[in-house]
Amino acid sequence: MAKPKTLSLVFLSLFLAFLRSVNSSTPTSNIVKETNLMYSKDSGLCETVDGVGQYSGYINVGDENYFWFWFFESRNDASSDPFVLWLNGGPGCSSMIGLFTESGPCTVNPDGKSTTINPYSWNNYSNILYLDQPFGAGFSTGVTLTNSSAAATYAWSAFQILFTSDAFAKYKDRQFVLATESYGARFGPVFINYFNSQNNLIESGDLDGVKVVISSLMINDGKHDPLINFQSLVAFAQDAPGYGPLVNSSVISDITKAFDNTCSVLLQDCYVADISKSSSADTCNTAIITCVNKCCSIHGFAPAVGDRDADYLLASSSSDINKPTTYYATYIRLNEVQEAIGTTLLSSNPTFDQCDDTTHALFSQSGETGRSFLPELAGLADSGFRILIWGGDADMKANWLGLHQSMVQMSWYGNRTLNDTSLTNMTINGEDVASIAIIDNFTFARVYGAGHTLPAYKPQVAQTIFRQFVANETIHSVETSISTSASAAGVSSTTGTSTSGANRLKHPRIFALAIAFIVLGY
Repeated sequence: MAKPKTLSLVFLSLFLAFLRSVNSSTPTSNIVKETNLMYSKDSGLCETVDGVGQYSGYINVGDENYFWFWFFESRNDASSDPFVLWLNGGPGCSSMIGLFTESGPCTVNPDGKSTTINPYSWNNYSNILYLDQPFGAGFSTGVTLTNSSAAATYAWSAFQILFTSDAFAKYKDRQFVLATESYGARFGPVFINYFNSQNNLIESGDLDGVKVVISSLMINDGKHDPLINFQSLVAFAQDAPGYGPLVNSSVISDITKAFDNTCSVLLQDCYVADISKSSSADTCNTAIITCVNKCCSIHGFAPAVGDRDADYLLASSSSDINKPTTYYATYIRLNEVQEAIGTTLLSSNPTFDQCDDTTHALFSQSGETGRSFLPELAGLADSGFRILIWGGDADMKANWLGLHQSMVQMSWYGNRTLNDTSLTNMTINGEDVASIAIIDNFTFARVYGAGHTLPAYKPQVAQTIFRQFVANETIHSVETSISTSASAAGVSSTTGTSTSGANRLKHPRIFALAIAFIVLGY
């Protein structure tokens, strides 16, 4: 048993961390401008752990095209920890969703004006950059894109700027992990394949530039293949493992007929269409719209979903209980926040779109959303690339049965082995939290009780799996998962954006000293 004085020192450490977070929450402005890069350095918002740096601003990739980013150094060891790029899906959704509701250093409180430190932040173990892409997502602005291949070229340009800048050049030779979700099942493989082709050109001397080598890929709740996803949704609605039937037999009969007679036929026509012809775009766009609206709707919440929330089957579509909040959308629109983090560097009144409808519509009209992107992922898997495919088992948008079946049907050397391999339980402190299958460098994981934005629903589990993956460990059970660095950061601390003294201590260190005398008994 720990000695009373030792325990007192632990509590004092946590208390001092809390005071530091409150005292350092005043927004600051330290604008740095490099070639094609401008950002606010160490704004003091969201990440409040002493000594942990952050940068937020814009990357100018030419012709008035600007990516918005927010980067956080590792709380552990920024000088050696991996570099992680986080991309939300959509297409057209801001990565601020991931930052504030899934894996970032803080969450936003109900008042929409203050934040709470996130003990399960992924920057406990990595240096992580949240990028709004393609243009139109979040604060990013520029040309409207229509497919992932075009988006990849601009992302490459962004890293040519970042990895030659004073702020980010030191990360270009680090282990580079691409983490993404949902439509990121398309972005991820396409980006990596394009980056690899550019790296080969640099290697051969045919292109001047900086190599950007992505070493591993994480995709949670990915939309890999529409045909498999819709087909599996019917089976999932009929009997969701661990939850039972989600709809009655009459509804199952109706959606089965709709899938077999309409959706399946249209998507198969899309899959065999010649993508070099403009007519294929119409074929695929019609297929995906028909499947969504008339057969197995996951966005309109009927008929397969019923009144459940498609993101999280344990909640109803009309209830906010147990769902990730959108308080961050209010917070990030506050004038003082925007000034501090640098969103006003381009415009005094920047616009923020959580998910850009125009981008989403144009990707669909190009035919991309109706097509399978398994071939792009298959090439990586077949090469032995390190991959984690994981999904929440309470997600209906990209249900885990469909994720698993996609990986089994994908053309790669491990598909039969994966099909024949039973998932085994992973535990945290003896509690079952996930089930996994591992084929060499490929890992598949089903996370119990998680919805579509997986880390938002099961942050402890997500951080544990993330830490193991970026450390190049085999995913395994653990007896503890909350990091020492997170504990020291002050698990329950809160940060406000107000610059007035009404909500903070005027002399926190003096007050802390007084508390020290009380706690330690001096």
